[in-house]
Amino acid sequence: MTRAEAARFFDRLAERLPEPKGELDYVNPYTLLVAVVLSAQATDVGVNRATGPLFEVADTPQKMVALGEARLKAFIKTIGLFNTKAKNVIALSELLIREHGGAVPAEREALVRLPGVGRKTANVVLNIAFGQPTIAVDTHIFRIGNRTGLAPGKTPQEVERRLEKVVPKHRLQHAHHWLILHGRYVCKARRPDCPACVVADLCRYKAKTLAP
Repeated sequence: MTRAEAARFFDRLAERLPEPKGELDYVNPYTLLVAVVLSAQATDVGVNRATGPLFEVADTPQKMVALGEARLKAFIKTIGLFNTKAKNVIALSELLIREHGGAVPAEREALVRLPGVGRKTANVVLNIAFGQPTIAVDTHIFRIGNRTGLAPGKTPQEVERRLEKVVPKHRLQHAHHWLILHGRYVCKARRPDCPACVVADLCRYKAKTLAP
């Protein structure tokens, strides 16, 4: 997809949804970080159901460490891989207290050193909590980048690099939200809703679905 086509692609997504928002619930940068860590291989709805009660009692690293791993597990036991995630949440909370005074750092290098935090999680936190124009390539964005021809790549990081090149600078802040929501509700994995897609004419996908 050319830069001009990519610009039209995001113009249309922006016209449909001018102010896209992530669907994870949080109250501060720390709870956002925890929610994103918990959301790996889980749905946002399922994570929100668990973190609502959790964040009422533990919305800081200090409170989370005081809660402890065993009690944390009781809150998040409905989330996949909850044993590993509980261990990581306690460990990253301890590291935030020890090395960052309990604050969530606004640098990717510091974030990815936290247990359970990879580049995608770091990019989500940097974008939502700190307003940085990062793109977090999840399964939806990886699929859209390749399926549409917007930013094809064999790895998430390759798709991220290509997106950074073709997304207009003034669209970078919201780009990953537009793409995630588009992938979640329109350009779905099994059967994309091409008749409802506002960028279908720009998309390079050859097996477009037809209206019923």
